[in-house]
Amino acid sequence: MPKFPRIALLAGLLSLAGVVHAEIKIGVIASSTGPTAVVGIPQKNTIALLPTEIGGQKVEYIVLDDASDPTNAVTGVKKLLGEHKVDALIGPTTTPAALAMLDFVAESKTPLLTTVGSSAIVLPMDDKKKWVFKTTQNDDLISEAVVAHMLANGVKTVGFIGFNDPYGENWFKVFAGQAEKAGLQIVANERYGRTDQSVTGQVLKTIAAKPDAVFIAATGGPAVLPQAGLQDKGYKGRIYQTHGVATNDFIRLGGKAVEGTLMAGGPMLVADDLPASNPIKAVAQGYIKAYEGKYGAGTMSTFGANTFDAGLLLQKTIPEALKKARPGTPEFRQALRDALERAKEVVGAQGVFSMTAQNHNGMDQRARVMMTVKGGRWVPL
Repeated sequence: MPKFPRIALLAGLLSLAGVVHAEIKIGVIASSTGPTAVVGIPQKNTIALLPTEIGGQKVEYIVLDDASDPTNAVTGVKKLLGEHKVDALIGPTTTPAALAMLDFVAESKTPLLTTVGSSAIVLPMDDKKKWVFKTTQNDDLISEAVVAHMLANGVKTVGFIGFNDPYGENWFKVFAGQAEKAGLQIVANERYGRTDQSVTGQVLKTIAAKPDAVFIAATGGPAVLPQAGLQDKGYKGRIYQTHGVATNDFIRLGGKAVEGTLMAGGPMLVADDLPASNPIKAVAQGYIKAYEGKYGAGTMSTFGANTFDAGLLLQKTIPEALKKARPGTPEFRQALRDALERAKEVVGAQGVFSMTAQNHNGMDQRARVMMTVKGGRWVPL
């Protein structure tokens, strides 16, 4: 038999025997352009820091930009699932995009490690959401810390200003429920769009209600708008933000207008201030060093860290899935989903993950730190 046919035959036999495996493909959708780019760019950039080999298998990352548009996110996920036949997905950047993708993720039975803020993408658990895992703190975990800080500082009335989309709506639902139980009164409830250029009307209505504090439920650059408006109109109460602004870019964009902002956010943002005994510290500092080594000092973002943690979860679980099936098959995707659901005490840059069948976030109080903007930087309280 000629030499080359023998080699081809041997390769075919090895493939059938499961020795030669297909390359693992990970699809990524991030908003690297559009109004949410301040969040999406560090997520996209972080992909370059993820391993190109896991469990002895090569890993290919296919990154698409949804331009901050849920419709584009759906188009992208269809392409990743149908054309590229990815084994898992990371992203997208926004809650509306994640919710728009959910049906396609579930129908294809492909694990999604989402980096969005809202818990609505994983709760309440059902047959669709069982394919989704979340690497950003759930709203209720963050809201608990915010409400506790309000109570400890004499706040009795609160004005709420949030996005008029699932992010803002879910935040109001979570916060309002906890606030009511704590005895806090919400005296204003205003909404605005991610692309709005002015929120003067919402700001004036909120100030007219005379709240002790204002809670803003928004993300990225658009979150600066109502806070700057409140400052401009002379509001003197406390201003709280969600972990949707957990980035140094928020401070760069807002300048003096965001000085004094209060937020419960991921520990990576204040990694150097964490005690040495905190297991998250070393992982967070390692991520920061790698990111800033590639993209420049002061460029790190907690949003990128959520993508990094998605990569850590895949590094932990892909070897388990490889024991049961080959990449590129439905059996591998199922095995990977099951392995993710069993992941325990996986230390990331943003928290420690312990998943269960009913909890696909798996983060606890170790994943939040109450902090403020002081002297142009985030500092823990």
